[in-house]
Amino acid sequence: MSLFIKKPVGLLIKEADNGEKGLKRTLGAGNLIALGIGAIIGAGLFVRTAAAAAQHAGPSVTIGFIVAAIGCAFAGLCYAEFASMIPVAGSAYTYSYATMGEFLAWIIGWDLILEYGVGAATVGIAWSEYFNRLLGIFGLGIPYEWCHSPFEVSAAGVSGIMNLPALFIVFLLTLVLIRGTKESASLNAIIVILKVAIVLIFIALGWHYIRPENHTPFIPEPTSYTNSQGITTHFGGIMGILGAAGVVFFAFIGFDAVSTAAQEARNPKKDMPIGILGSLAVCTLLYILFSYVLTGVASTEDFRTHGREASVAYAIDHMAGQMVNGQWVPQYGWLSNLITIAILAGFSSVILVMLLGQSRVFYSMSRDGLLPPIFSTVHPKFRTPYKANWIILLLVGIFAAFVPGDIVGEMTSIGTLFAFILVCAGIWIMRVKHPDVPRAFKTPAYPVVCTLGIVVCAAMIFGLGWTNWVRLLGWLLVGFIIYFGYSRTHSKLQQGRVALPRDPIDPLNPRATDLER
Repeated sequence: MSLFIKKPVGLLIKEADNGEKGLKRTLGAGNLIALGIGAIIGAGLFVRTAAAAAQHAGPSVTIGFIVAAIGCAFAGLCYAEFASMIPVAGSAYTYSYATMGEFLAWIIGWDLILEYGVGAATVGIAWSEYFNRLLGIFGLGIPYEWCHSPFEVSAAGVSGIMNLPALFIVFLLTLVLIRGTKESASLNAIIVILKVAIVLIFIALGWHYIRPENHTPFIPEPTSYTNSQGITTHFGGIMGILGAAGVVFFAFIGFDAVSTAAQEARNPKKDMPIGILGSLAVCTLLYILFSYVLTGVASTEDFRTHGREASVAYAIDHMAGQMVNGQWVPQYGWLSNLITIAILAGFSSVILVMLLGQSRVFYSMSRDGLLPPIFSTVHPKFRTPYKANWIILLLVGIFAAFVPGDIVGEMTSIGTLFAFILVCAGIWIMRVKHPDVPRAFKTPAYPVVCTLGIVVCAAMIFGLGWTNWVRLLGWLLVGFIIYFGYSRTHSKLQQGRVALPRDPIDPLNPRATDLER
């Protein structure tokens, strides 16, 4: 049995036709840019920015965003070429299975669990922070121990037990997915406009309240910082910026959604790079301005203490106001409240999309035999992979309820960075081994772009520190155990259930599927 057996493209096309009846090419460059912006802006910006400033870089988190964007741009160009080679919609798992073989497809699929599953937990924890902030508007609140993990301790010495609000929102949205949900272009457009409006309002308003002392020095001297979980990280200097880039990289996760729409682009060769780089350029500009204002209106120490949670709302409340009877009365409290509600709505949609993506990755891997059939069992009425949804709820719920947001956020970032390295390397492999495969789009400046993508993503992994390296290695080890213990022996390709003699129309595979069987 070969570790690098490839899934025939003909089979991918047939599977896509069975479920989708073909996709229309209706998306132009503008549509793809809007899709990318909608997928990118979320918890990474509204939560992870403050965490990166507090733990790694201070105000130079702005430079971290630039480094992360460069890595995403290189990887995005490689994603676009992969998507254009395989004429079906799907994730990196799908087309890596057809181009690089089963073992690397498994690794990427296993990493996608970090991107979608653990990423959903990260956003769920962020949702919990802003939900508690919303309750505070009405004089209510959830006790610290029931909205934090057991590994977190408040300034007053109260230890967390479990994060109930994070678990609740994941459970609620899982029920929505099980019953089935239809995409609404109008609703998605409103949410995109809402999120961009939040960013623009905060930048425009907060610019006038930037305190120069909060940006001095802009790049702090190299030192170290120990967080509430007792984990020590590099702070300041080059290592601090690289660490911040790895943390805020979470803010860019979702841009690869543009590459999965290659089958629906009117002119993939032209529109895909415009969509990917255009959405990255717009979001990077907004992120740089947003992080510059955020670290200017509140200090690094604020983000380590009182402003650690719901950091945007905290910054708005404290950038202008006055003391009344010994209490601080914010000038823009109304705006803080409205933005809190808008962020909660935006977070909910992101969690829904991540849970949906995770269930579809499990569904695809199960249909290939790499996971048990339970993951591809479809509900007789709702026609959704409901059993997979319940299992994902258990997985995501454990992370959301019992693991701190900093840890799950960095796990998501490092897993996705590793997958991006494999994608960049994969383009290099494909150019060498299969130079004649038709490509609607080719990564420019090959192999420079592939190499730089690998180097920049590896640098961000290095900046995240050894604790995250250990977590990634542990995660991969679990994946290897599952693959060699179950997946390899149950793979439909390994069993020869779909592979037949050479198909002359499929240049990627020496053997292909008998579509008439």
